[in-house]
Amino acid sequence: MRMAASRGLASFGLLLLMLIFFFEILIFISPVRSGAVPSPVHESLGRRGFKGYKRVWDCGKCNEKQNIGITVAYTDALDNLQFYKVNSRDLSSSWVWENPSCSNVAQLEVVREPKDDYPSTIKEPQPRPRRIDADKLEREYLRQRQKEKRAVQLVQLNKDDELQMQNAAIERSRQFKNPIREMRDKWKDSKSPKAASILKIIKDQIVMAKVYASIALSKNNTGLADSLMKHVKESRRAIGGADSGAELHSRVLECAKAMANVLLLAKHKLYDCSAVTKKLRAMVQSTEESMNALIKQGFFLIQDAVKTIPNPLHYIPLQLTADYYLRHHSIKKAVNKKKLVDRSLYHYAIFSDNVIATSVVVNSTVSNAKEPENHVFHIVTDRWNFGAMKMWFLAHSLSPATIHIKKIDDFKWLNSSYCSILRQGESLSLRQFYFSANHPASVSSADENLKFKNPKFLSMLNHLRFYLPELYPKLDKILFLDDDVVVQTDLTPLWSVDMKGMVNGAVETCRGTFHRYQSYLNFSHPIIQQNFDSQACGWAFGMNIFDLKEWRLRNLTQTYHYWQDLNEERQLWKLGTMPPGLMTFYRLTYPLDERWHLLKLGYDGTIKQVMIERAAVIHFNGIYKPWSALGFSRYVPYWSKYLHHQSPYFQPLALF
Repeated sequence: MRMAASRGLASFGLLLLMLIFFFEILIFISPVRSGAVPSPVHESLGRRGFKGYKRVWDCGKCNEKQNIGITVAYTDALDNLQFYKVNSRDLSSSWVWENPSCSNVAQLEVVREPKDDYPSTIKEPQPRPRRIDADKLEREYLRQRQKEKRAVQLVQLNKDDELQMQNAAIERSRQFKNPIREMRDKWKDSKSPKAASILKIIKDQIVMAKVYASIALSKNNTGLADSLMKHVKESRRAIGGADSGAELHSRVLECAKAMANVLLLAKHKLYDCSAVTKKLRAMVQSTEESMNALIKQGFFLIQDAVKTIPNPLHYIPLQLTADYYLRHHSIKKAVNKKKLVDRSLYHYAIFSDNVIATSVVVNSTVSNAKEPENHVFHIVTDRWNFGAMKMWFLAHSLSPATIHIKKIDDFKWLNSSYCSILRQGESLSLRQFYFSANHPASVSSADENLKFKNPKFLSMLNHLRFYLPELYPKLDKILFLDDDVVVQTDLTPLWSVDMKGMVNGAVETCRGTFHRYQSYLNFSHPIIQQNFDSQACGWAFGMNIFDLKEWRLRNLTQTYHYWQDLNEERQLWKLGTMPPGLMTFYRLTYPLDERWHLLKLGYDGTIKQVMIERAAVIHFNGIYKPWSALGFSRYVPYWSKYLHHQSPYFQPLALF
């Protein structure tokens, strides 16, 4: 019995201990569920869960406190007080600050809101509703009022107002430009209302039609090739020789549409990117070859036209020469020789075989001179035009100005033993180069020196400018004028320019890298490199004031001879007078104001009228002379107004 009683007592005690144990467990679980944090046993699991939540704060400034340590107290199973620390950033989105005060965050208490039964990884937290301010509500109210007001106006519109609105909408739609449509293939855009664009489209269509026709023939599709070429002929007939949209025929648009349809069909059947590219490249190469051939031909014809004497310039000197000798004008009294050497007068030098051009230069100078009686013109020509030049100024007197005419043969000292250019003209190498005895210049030869084979480059008249001190030994200053200039104002102020010891007064022509010494001389030659600066600024002949006293003092004519002799084989420069002029007057040229001398009227057709009218002298340097058919029509009146239109020598011609 005692043993049974002891066993029962032991069982009861064991049961009591188990009840106490479970009771302690319940006590332990309760604080965790009521607001603490998981026990250390569940720490890793809890932290993994925290990372999936968005941290929510009901304090706007508390977002700045994202790294706050929180201490949690709890009792374990043995009734021992335990502490656990957790970081605020690891809390889940269901934990918020209760009664937050951002100024004292350390005193905040953490509470937990009721949580859904679903895990946080499945259901995202809902955003908290934002407060709408009064300004936003007012704006929404005004917008709603405007909508209602507009709706009432639309309902009350009459038919006239409604029709007016429709027309305005249609007009806006017409004016709207769709950039996508403009980017379509050009041969599809055949509905463009602009005639100029239609012309360009048709030309592009013709090119593509040729490409596809060639591809079609290579694939034995003769039917499509014939159709394409047929439309090419029709398109060419439609546009004709039109250079602008205004010249197009009315049926051009129909041709463009028909060609567009054929091209679309050809593109659908034959389009091959590599084949089209090859054909286009071949067409470009062929076009470039044709263009180069035409450029060479045009250059040859222009140079030939420059050397050709126009009919009036050929007829008038013949008639003048005949009249001079038949009417015995050669025995008339000479001009006043005292004026020819008077240093107080204004002296001009003109060397030319062109009677009409020389007459314009002299007439324009005298017409614009304030004191024409003080101007003396020294004209030198060749033996063939001497009588014509004399007869012209006898028949068209420019009194009270003095005009003295001589021929080259009157200067006996100008011979091959003294003049380098005359001596070189007798050499075999120069004659072969100039006259092309073995290699005549032609279009096929593409002679790059063709432009240097103009007779003027070997004419002694073109080189007389380098002998001015010997030609006029008693003069101190002289103004040199080319025969292709027109004087538009009084030039006497040039004689009073202080040239500061320089010999040549001229207008500089360099702009950027253009018209510098490197453009005229061969700087690959060591002699040129050693003596000249390649970037030195160039200037122009045509209107130059020369100090003959300084010229004689520096013996510059011998300097000219020195460089001319070194260039006998044309290694320093080609032909012409500009390169030896730059070398002879190197660092001896005084730059004049650019308004004294305006150049380029013989090759540049874009010079502004204001620049022409303000210039003292305009120069038709280049191949497009105003007395030839090549001259620019907009410049010709500046030259032709100084012609003697009432001259009996012009009446049978009436060309100028």
